[in-house]
Amino acid sequence: MIGPGVVPQGFVPVAQSNPGNADPKGAVHPLAGGQPFAVDSHNMGGPHTHTQYPYVTGTSVLAIKYKDGILMACDTLGSYGSTKRYKSVERMSVVGNNTVLGASGEYSDFKYILNLLDDLTTHDYCLDDGQQLTPTEISAYLVRVLYNRRNKFDPLWNSLVVGGVSPKGEKYLGMIGMIGTCYSDSHVATGFGAHLARPLFRERQYDDMPEDEARTLLEDALRVCYYRDKQSINKFQMSKVTKDGATISEPYALATAWHYQAFVNPTAAAIGSW
Repeated sequence: MIGPGVVPQGFVPVAQSNPGNADPKGAVHPLAGGQPFAVDSHNMGGPHTHTQYPYVTGTSVLAIKYKDGILMACDTLGSYGSTKRYKSVERMSVVGNNTVLGASGEYSDFKYILNLLDDLTTHDYCLDDGQQLTPTEISAYLVRVLYNRRNKFDPLWNSLVVGGVSPKGEKYLGMIGMIGTCYSDSHVATGFGAHLARPLFRERQYDDMPEDEARTLLEDALRVCYYRDKQSINKFQMSKVTKDGATISEPYALATAWHYQAFVNPTAAAIGSW
């Protein structure tokens, strides 16, 4: 493709490309008419495309409503395929003043979404009209972003959880899928958490539960996800959103126990196991 005095693929001698004006020194011209040391577009093989496959991913995000607001939690693992590669990845972020966004799936796509939200909240701040984006509005914006990318067949590989409290004290908690599907509920979960944690939430969660009870429930659900999801680690962050603001805790570990008989010999009752 590049370099004078050589005939790489995509270049032909001048005598062959223009017999009536041959260069005795044996110069070469690219097929597409470009200059030496220039990329020959004739040989590019089509337009550049971005990857459609997730590389560094995060697993479940869990969130519930409680008396004063929203609690959300997830681990800090970034998996490179099946390898537990990055163990200090933060997958929750405060958006505006009273909203927290959590994400499972591709981490770089999550960072791209945070850049979009940073532009959105900066523009909203510059308006200086005394209003601020509510959690419901942020969720609606993200639904359109993910659905738009899905329509371009270049989806953002994330499942998002949006939780917050409006300035009027209204609690909002919703989940957005990677193709723009969405719902709101008193408790939500992504990834394996939708199968492992939500049964606990259905049994024990109620909107007016006190904070200590809500934390205990969320930690029990995190512990179950750690036991059963091989892409999880015992290092978690928990965020709290109230009408006074949003905070995200430092990473911490939960007490675990591995002496249960089902863990000692998990295939004892399985037919055809070793």
